[in-house]
Amino acid sequence: MAEAAFISTTIPYVNAQPHLGHAFEYSQADSYARHMASQGMDVYFLSGSDENSLKNVLAAEKEGITARELVDRNVVFFEQMADSLQVKLRRFIRTSVDQDHTDGAIEIWKRMEAKGDIYAKDYEGLYCVGCEQFYTPAELVDGKCPEHFTVPDLVSERNYFFKLSNYQDQLLAALESGELRVVPESRLNEVTSFVRSGLEDISISRSTGRARGWGIPVPGDDNQVMYVWIDALTNYTNALGWTRDAEEYQRYWVDAAKRVHVVGKGVTRFHAVYWPAMLMSAGLKMPTEVVVHGYITAAGQKLSKTTGNVIDPADLIERFGSNAVRYFLLAEFSPFIDGDFSEERLIARYNADLANGLGNLLSRATSMTVRYRAGVIPAPSEIGDPERALAEQLTASEEASVAAMAGYDHREALARIWDLVRRTNAYVDERAPWHLAKDESQASTLDTTLHYLIAAVRQLGRLLLPFLPEAGETIVRTLGAEPDKVPGAASWLDNLTGVQVTKSPALFPRIEAQ
Repeated sequence: MAEAAFISTTIPYVNAQPHLGHAFEYSQADSYARHMASQGMDVYFLSGSDENSLKNVLAAEKEGITARELVDRNVVFFEQMADSLQVKLRRFIRTSVDQDHTDGAIEIWKRMEAKGDIYAKDYEGLYCVGCEQFYTPAELVDGKCPEHFTVPDLVSERNYFFKLSNYQDQLLAALESGELRVVPESRLNEVTSFVRSGLEDISISRSTGRARGWGIPVPGDDNQVMYVWIDALTNYTNALGWTRDAEEYQRYWVDAAKRVHVVGKGVTRFHAVYWPAMLMSAGLKMPTEVVVHGYITAAGQKLSKTTGNVIDPADLIERFGSNAVRYFLLAEFSPFIDGDFSEERLIARYNADLANGLGNLLSRATSMTVRYRAGVIPAPSEIGDPERALAEQLTASEEASVAAMAGYDHREALARIWDLVRRTNAYVDERAPWHLAKDESQASTLDTTLHYLIAAVRQLGRLLLPFLPEAGETIVRTLGAEPDKVPGAASWLDNLTGVQVTKSPALFPRIEAQ
């Protein structure tokens, strides 16, 4: 049986429609999940919506509707975004309606309480509603939240606290041993430094009054609801039905070779410190990896529903197409540091790489095979240096892209795949089939050229499946194969001779700047 892997996005607040940062994380995590599956793993890919937050309540109040009406309406936009970006989820969990989530959040609370890790005390602190997080004065920038640039509220109330301080040594050991891996290393260093500097206990509930009665009640105390993050983090195990002792929980969490969370840098502490400590307290297994991405910015500023500088992914997809948006996010932006978005760069990158590069290559390969051999892939004869160079580049591109994805670097993986796009286009120019077709004595060389050309483009379709799944499938099927039947680089010339190909559709039509 194949090794199992679990991978998740964070679950975003649904106080407004999604922005491009959400599309980035969805596309990233989907490419990782599809890549793991391409390497033979059995993958469970999870996303969902964080609905029990004060942000959602306040947004609903501002609109004059109930929190239930707001989250039920807005969650649809996130589900539609996932679908339009070709994101293939096993489950989309909603924290305000899914019984698995409510049951799991309550059970983890009870386990932490039974361990002696929960206590109540009066508390006063600076609270940012945008982050749903308390800040110390030292963490503020000019007295404002470093994420949303708003002045936090001074909140005084009696809350329940989690004894995070009990888990400092265990967390440090897990981070330093690699039992809990944080990617990239710069984020690991930040987390390790934070833990080493000393952990303070954290507030894990809010008064029912301040929460407007919205949220999961604290077991045994109807005057408090669970703090949204403490509730939300448990979705990762809850979605697998752990309180029901579900088979999926055993396979994809307890026995999984990988348990991976893909998160934005602003929530690293929650996923790499608080959540593992909660799991330790509850007696459950920790994630194996927390992969931390940077932000997509506009004019250097983080995209945020709070600040209002959002870029609507639905609008981009409608105007430029899913392939253009998804490719730009994965090929242009580093998985680990911030990157600035502009439509001009999206158009330029799409036209250069997809329309002029891969799309033109597919069109050349199929049209020449149809024109010169009636669409039937001919058998090859003798090969020369151009064919050997093409084979070498295929091997290099596959090995380098697989290695890059092992390190969660989708941009590097695509760059190495595009080495093969360029090498294959160069191969066509070197062999010049249009000249070979005019000389009967070069018929066997033309056969070899078309055979190797189709083989290389078929491999490109296969390699692209984690990144552009629908386009990759179209390429492979246009060349007479099924996506799950294309052999790897070691057998890349197999099952080609005699196969019928069709003229390629305009897979990546050029985008003209407005």
